Amino acid sequence: MTDIQTPRPETRIPEANGPFLVAALYHFVSFDRFAGFRQPLQAVCDDNQVKGTLLIAHEGINGTIAGPEDGIKAVLVFLRSQPEFKDLEHKESWASSMPFLRMKVRLKKEIVTMGVEDIDPNKVVGAYVAPKDWNALISDPDTLVIDTRNDYETAIGIFRGAVDPKTKSFRDFPEWVKNNTGLHNKPKIAMYCTGGIRCEKATAFMKEQGFEEVYHLKGGILKYLEEMPQEESLWDGACFVFDDRVSVTHGLKEGEHTLCHACRQPLTPEELSSPRHEEGVSCVHCYDTRTEEDRMRYRQRQQQIELAKKRGERHLGS
Repeated sequence: MTDIQTPRPETRIPEANGPFLVAALYHFVSFDRFAGFRQPLQAVCDDNQVKGTLLIAHEGINGTIAGPEDGIKAVLVFLRSQPEFKDLEHKESWASSMPFLRMKVRLKKEIVTMGVEDIDPNKVVGAYVAPKDWNALISDPDTLVIDTRNDYETAIGIFRGAVDPKTKSFRDFPEWVKNNTGLHNKPKIAMYCTGGIRCEKATAFMKEQGFEEVYHLKGGILKYLEEMPQEESLWDGACFVFDDRVSVTHGLKEGEHTLCHACRQPLTPEELSSPRHEEGVSCVHCYDTRTEEDRMRYRQRQQQIELAKKRGERHLGS
């Protein structure tokens, strides 16, 4: 078993756009000692005031963390000091307030769950396409563009001309592919997701299903929004992110969306003005699917959240 290594120095970058640095990362690698790595990783994050979620499994690491710039850099140095993660890549953005409540390092069977056995992106995967080359690929009439995210994510933003599978869960994606024989009508398949990790498994699955020319956006939507000038962009809307910012736009600026804490759907400013919206209780997406008993429970929770705010605290249910 490989010993846990000590960190090495890393160069700082200047702060921009907010006090909290957010790092999204994943890395597929054979990581047999993942169970013993949980506590040391949790300790490094806690010691550096870093919060978020990191998933570790036999197949690698995945997650998003946020904190002071020095703290995030320290965690990244620690991760890259491990032999398995020396080539770890990450994507950075900024948040005006801490987007996570606590730090969780979790042991998992998979770092992203598709529910298909023996899919290994280290063995077979689609061809990576840099953000600067993405527009040309998806504008090619011989290319079918597929969004691998779920319906609540695609609802607020999508690449122009992309097919939306409208899945509720990534586990639904393989079945959607098998039920859509028309996907074979074009020679090229271009796939994308938020940060790139879902496409690692999705493109591997597509290759195993017999698709030959399969491509995916390197670094995902986040890298595209970071690097592509808005005037040249083929992205419409905002990108859903799994933290309290809810969405980001071009330049990875914080979007205008908020989250309904009853159904976890992203809400636009216009939807907030709907008479069906009640903070923490209901919104236009869930009003008809919740009972009055549900709404009573949500109101009680919201009251506790408001009381915590008055005390200068943050309620875990917020």
